[in-house]
Amino acid sequence: MHDLIIRNGSLCDGSGIPVRTGDVAVDHGVITRVGRVPGRGRTEIDAGGHLVTPGFVDIHTHFDGQVSWDPQLTPSCWHGVTSVVMGNCGVGFAPAQPDRHDWLIGLMEGVEDIPGASLSEGITWEWETFPEYLDAVERLPRVMDVAAQVPHGALRAYVMGDRGAANEPPTEEDLRRMCALVRQGLQAGAIGFSTSRTVTHLAITGDPVPGTFAAEDELFALGGVLGEVGTGVFQLVPLGAGGEKVDDPLGEIKWMRRLSAAVGRPITFGLFQNDNDPDGWRELLQVAEDAVASGADLHPQVAGRPFSIIISLDSTHPFRRRPSYKRIAHLPAAERRAAMRDPALREKILGEAPDDADPRSSLFPQGYERHFPMKANQPDYEPGADESFDAIARRTGQNPETLIYDFLTSEDTSGMIFRPLLGYSEYTLDPIREMLLHPQAVLGLSDAGAHCRLICDASTPTSMLTHWVRDRSRGARLPLEFVVKKQTWEPAQLYGLRDRGLLRPGYRADINIIDLDRLSLRSPEFVHDLPAGGGRLIQKADGYVATVVAGEITFREGEATGALPGRLVRGTRSGPVVL
Repeated sequence: MHDLIIRNGSLCDGSGIPVRTGDVAVDHGVITRVGRVPGRGRTEIDAGGHLVTPGFVDIHTHFDGQVSWDPQLTPSCWHGVTSVVMGNCGVGFAPAQPDRHDWLIGLMEGVEDIPGASLSEGITWEWETFPEYLDAVERLPRVMDVAAQVPHGALRAYVMGDRGAANEPPTEEDLRRMCALVRQGLQAGAIGFSTSRTVTHLAITGDPVPGTFAAEDELFALGGVLGEVGTGVFQLVPLGAGGEKVDDPLGEIKWMRRLSAAVGRPITFGLFQNDNDPDGWRELLQVAEDAVASGADLHPQVAGRPFSIIISLDSTHPFRRRPSYKRIAHLPAAERRAAMRDPALREKILGEAPDDADPRSSLFPQGYERHFPMKANQPDYEPGADESFDAIARRTGQNPETLIYDFLTSEDTSGMIFRPLLGYSEYTLDPIREMLLHPQAVLGLSDAGAHCRLICDASTPTSMLTHWVRDRSRGARLPLEFVVKKQTWEPAQLYGLRDRGLLRPGYRADINIIDLDRLSLRSPEFVHDLPAGGGRLIQKADGYVATVVAGEITFREGEATGALPGRLVRGTRSGPVVL
């Protein structure tokens, strides 16, 4: 008698081998048999006609605060994710001096757009050191596994105070203490160290993230601790990754290559197609590939779809800085939408200019060539240039701003507009496909838990299956086995999570059962479900028949069962497994 048997599924086991029909048996949270399983299970699921995969591993999230109050870790749990890595981009909440809590919240709010009031109300602050933070996270029940990295910004502020926050260079004693704390964090179970070097990452005060301008001696000393301890990934968002122009596009990857080779640890860095240099990513991929010969292990971290904002009346939109709109901005969404349909107010708002500038507007092309109406269901993340509001306006002889205004205020549309910022320079996802196929690339950058009011990419695991495997019509698709491996075995291996990512005996029983034919994304929606009534964009999916974590069924048809088998995953010195 097995604890659980999944019968007659189309097994896509995470290794990349062809799909085959079979059963999966689970006992005590571990897969014990794959193939034809005789006997019975205490619980059995008929997966006939359905896809069975390992649980998805999302290595780029910002749940550092949300773990304090949300055992579900929404919205990732709705998209087959069973393991997440947090503490990315150099921001997090440990180590934390007691008088630095508000400052750390402001840093996270500015960089990752998580409402500060929600963080203030939701975080328990049962820790000061990073090991204490891990212990606090471990005590909390949750639906999935979590792992954490030591963040550079919090580390600098803890050791250097205001000097660290102001990006002053460390003294020898500062650097010695920071290295000691990274060592302490890794020995307690951190699975990496993270930093950010893009000047687009700003605290709520407008100041760059601590570590943005760190010199090589600081980076190499901190990275050297990973080599000394023999564990952990060095994660960063490099200069230029946020869309800003840089004088030396290869400058960042040059020091990464030398650091990885020197310390023997992998480095993963964010990589997008950038409108300022639409072909520059190819050279970075080539350098990462060539670095293998010199002993370096560089992994460009790429997104499965464009880095985009969702424009709506609840998030951001072209009229929010106009005086007449500001006078009604406090109204609830329904009242605001109704007020904006008044012909007199409509004419007034459309005729006004913004009364203050968007500080980040210079980073991205202005105009409406890359503003696309979103459908109510199964949004299209690869629209053609002729589908933009600008193109529609030219065809119909109308003003694109007027079209956008009416779309946002209508009761007959989704009220959501897709605005890609990075990764869509040529109105095609072919560059992303080429990045995904690169042998050194790893899938990530969902930013789950972050950018609450602007971005909704935690649903990327679902769009990888819907768009890339099944629905893409404007170019070549990707094989199912490849896409599943990209979301399971590969990210788990990079971060040393050696017990998951495969449907094989001895591996952790994190499993998805998916009806691929009816798998679909719903339209994003804006909800106020964060602590202190904070708002955020969420996106759900249909077609996940069941999700299993450590052998327990956590979701059936998108609804939580109440099971909370998730745990904190602590790093180990174990190296990667070779298939």
